[in-house]
Amino acid sequence: MQETMIPPTDSLMLYNTPVLISKNTDRKSPKARPSRACPQQSSDSCPVQPPPRFSSTEDTWKENEATLDTIFPPREWMVGKQQWLQRVSSFPCTRTDVVRLEELLDANLQRRQARDTGICPVRRELYTQCFDELIRQVTINCAERGLLLLRVRDEIKLSFAAHETLYESSIGFGMRKALLAEQGKADMEKCTADLQNEIQDLNRELNEEKAKCDVIEQREAEKRQVEEKKYTEEIQFLKRTNQQLKNQLEGITPKK
Repeated sequence: MQETMIPPTDSLMLYNTPVLISKNTDRKSPKARPSRACPQQSSDSCPVQPPPRFSSTEDTWKENEATLDTIFPPREWMVGKQQWLQRVSSFPCTRTDVVRLEELLDANLQRRQARDTGICPVRRELYTQCFDELIRQVTINCAERGLLLLRVRDEIKLSFAAHETLYESSIGFGMRKALLAEQGKADMEKCTADLQNEIQDLNRELNEEKAKCDVIEQREAEKRQVEEKKYTEEIQFLKRTNQQLKNQLEGITPKK
């Protein structure tokens, strides 16, 4: 009876046909290579494979398989109590496969609505898959070149991770600065309000003192007017008295 199988997510990487691994037995030997059909991938996501080429020796073929398994470990998944294994394809590619890969990349970018510019996880994921497929194709023809490209890929991933860490750190730093600025703004607003209240209190006290000063000045002016009037009356009285005494003195003193 045919078993039901749920394959993993489609990828631009070219994989062999999944093989069933019994749960209680060891994996099949890598020498037992499955057929090159790709039932788990749709016709839009599985590049057409060329017929096998037998120009390479069996040792070179095995070495390429071992290198590919090192670079791209086989993926595994469970369906019920059954375990499935799938390795990347080790067959060489043709120019048609490369053109087909480009068409699949463009189609997936459009289908998954990847953004053309800016940060886009979907676009980054698809280009990563495409780069892995190119590494696979190069490794089949030259393992050393494939391993060198692997180092380049890992360095790019490290650079991406470093930039993401710096970005997250800068975001956190910016948020902390924004919070401190908001807190400082609240403190400055409170200090400004306190100073404005103090200014209002001082202005009120100033107005009160000015009112008191005006009352005192008015009172002193009235008092000065009263005193001046009094002094004027006394002077007039003294002048009249003096004149009377002078007249009396002249009347008493005989004239010569």
